[in-house]
Amino acid sequence: MNITKSGIITICGRPNVGKSTLTNTLVGEKVAIVSPKPQTTRNRICAILNRDDTQFVFVDTPGLHKARTRLGDYMVDVVRKSVADVDGVMLLVEPVDRIGPAEEELIARIRTLGVPAALVINKIDTVEKEKLLSVMAVYGAAYDWDAVVPISAQTGEGVDDLLEVLSGWIPEGPQLFPDDMVTDQPERQIMAELVREKLLRNLDKEIPHGTAVEVTKFSQRDNDIIDCHVTIYCEKESHKGIIIGKKGAMLKKISTQAREGMEAFMGEKVYLETWVKVKENWRDNPAAIQNFGYKED
Repeated sequence: MNITKSGIITICGRPNVGKSTLTNTLVGEKVAIVSPKPQTTRNRICAILNRDDTQFVFVDTPGLHKARTRLGDYMVDVVRKSVADVDGVMLLVEPVDRIGPAEEELIARIRTLGVPAALVINKIDTVEKEKLLSVMAVYGAAYDWDAVVPISAQTGEGVDDLLEVLSGWIPEGPQLFPDDMVTDQPERQIMAELVREKLLRNLDKEIPHGTAVEVTKFSQRDNDIIDCHVTIYCEKESHKGIIIGKKGAMLKKISTQAREGMEAFMGEKVYLETWVKVKENWRDNPAAIQNFGYKED
């Protein structure tokens, strides 16, 4: 592939607006975990798409929210840093004709950047198309967007139109990542995230947000089976009991779903072992936050 243009586009927005779903749809592979719960993404994730002569590097960010823990502070800081030094920004919003505090803050930040910015209205498959006019009017009054693109990250509607717009923003230059790379996340990190995704999908309320996942072993046997040993950390002894479940049923369900996700990503058989440990209040412990891979740049 002869790449002559490459650039970085940030996807920002409030929690649960569909940033990770859009990231996966754009590159055609699962590189970011997805769940119905807000604040699923904790780190900045780069996803890479090579199309014709252009390499797009999409930066998926945590949702901008009001932080309540040191981990929350870290996530908010990631968002703020991720909209700097890029070739373009997409503000992803839901089809709602009012602007919330998170969107206001992101628009204020976009205003200072001097790079092209697109308003991307997601989830258009959930509303009547006429509704989009009032959404466009409200956001159009707040900022002079370079483009406004309605899409459904879930169904893929409008995504080709979005790529067409973004390709005009990408400058000439050498490619930033090799041809066969779809994400900058190490495989170990992706394995940990796939376990955390299943925790988010299977557990209620605050429990999954208080979990962290550490991969303690990740190696390949001679017969190509991948050994993956994972420790799930939670903040309370009572949470540990819920994660394990009656006779280990919940942990088995989470582990089975995570292993299936790992095998789909790696294209190999995976032998997964999981343990659960308690680390009280780790989300307010800077050393623990760093240990679990949430590091400052």
